[in-house]
Amino acid sequence: MSAQTAARPGEQGAPGRAASHQGRAGAQDPYALRRRPPLYRRRTRAAWGFALPFVLLFLTFTAGPVLMSLAMAVTDIRSRDLRNPLAVEFTGLANFQAVLADPLFRKAAANTAYFVLVGVPLTLALSLAIAVVLNAGITRAKTFFRVGYYMPVVTSIVAVAVVWRFLLHPDQGMLNEVLGWFGIEGPNWLQSTTWAMPAMIAMATWRSIGTLIIIFLAGLQSVPTSLHEAAALDGAGTWQRFRYITVPTLRPTLLFGAVITGIGYVQFFEEPFVMTQGGPLNSTLSVAFQTYNQFGFGNYGYAAAMSYVLFLAVVLLTLVQFRLLGDRDEKPRRRRRRTATVVANKEIGR
Repeated sequence: MSAQTAARPGEQGAPGRAASHQGRAGAQDPYALRRRPPLYRRRTRAAWGFALPFVLLFLTFTAGPVLMSLAMAVTDIRSRDLRNPLAVEFTGLANFQAVLADPLFRKAAANTAYFVLVGVPLTLALSLAIAVVLNAGITRAKTFFRVGYYMPVVTSIVAVAVVWRFLLHPDQGMLNEVLGWFGIEGPNWLQSTTWAMPAMIAMATWRSIGTLIIIFLAGLQSVPTSLHEAAALDGAGTWQRFRYITVPTLRPTLLFGAVITGIGYVQFFEEPFVMTQGGPLNSTLSVAFQTYNQFGFGNYGYAAAMSYVLFLAVVLLTLVQFRLLGDRDEKPRRRRRRTATVVANKEIGR
């Protein structure tokens, strides 16, 4: 360093030189504030501008009502309190306790469980069987059959109810007419406490298989044909190839179908509302229908608590389905580790 550029002790350097040193120190500081380039800020504002309509709609019509219903579930709000909201009192978990202790809710929960435990496996099995036949067994008019099976999905529930009421009519119904050919006296399907719920399950299955057939057809087309050909060369039959190749390959598709079907069946409402109004003797009353009735009676807090119990049932069913149909690759690894640990302990003991 030369004498001209050296600074004497106690002497301040030039302003420009000090600023340059501070700039270098700021550039080397990892915590120094970094200013975003203008292009990044413009893109960020544009992205939020495009997302703003969805965010507003979501907050207004989804997040807002969910939070309001949660607030209602822990209060004693009724229809008469809408004119005087300050009269509403906080009740905590009293509404949930009343819901679980209500015999009518327990009846509706038992009906819903019956509907789900029978309807979901039946719908999945029929949809998978029809999808396999359409994918392999039928070579002509595939589009006709696909459209035919999907028609009930897009048909109005009112039209479906009219058709099924005619089919299940005790005197002039087609189903009892066919049973009469074999000497079997058909029951009054919709007015029988024994047969009303099976009739609802049959109707819901008929309406729901169309969506699952389309989903399973897409999954079946992704199964490699080379696996089936190799298994056939090894002597595997049709059932063995279906069991050990098709079903394991379709596990993610089966999980998706089971989840969406289970969520829909837990919340089943349209079938009893249109066909039986929950009767006879509450044998087709569902939790969703009972929640609807309580809102109609003006018990807003009680109905909101019931809806959250239904939500917890949906979550529990989804967890069970993920447990049964989810990925199971971790189990063999754990067993191998345990086996290796046991062998190592034996060797150490020797």
